Amino acid sequence: MSQDSEVRTKAEERAERAQRMAKEGAQAMAEHVAAIKAVDERTVKLRALRLAKEAADAEARAAAPPAPKKRKGK
Repeated sequence: MSQDSEVRTKAEERAERAQRMAKEGAQAMAEHVAAIKAVDERTVKLRALRLAKEAADAEARAAAPPAPKKRKGK
């Protein structure tokens, strides 16, 4: 009978290990997805800031008087 209990104990250990690994895997995947989401959110924010700056710079260039042309001396 000790062989039966030994087999059952090993099976329980394997089941517990598989359950623990599944839980850890799910947690790691959730952390990975959260990190990707954070990067995507920062990317969107930075892109919006860059586009706003580019638009403001273009508007400032359009409003500024053109620079005088340099003449070549003869």
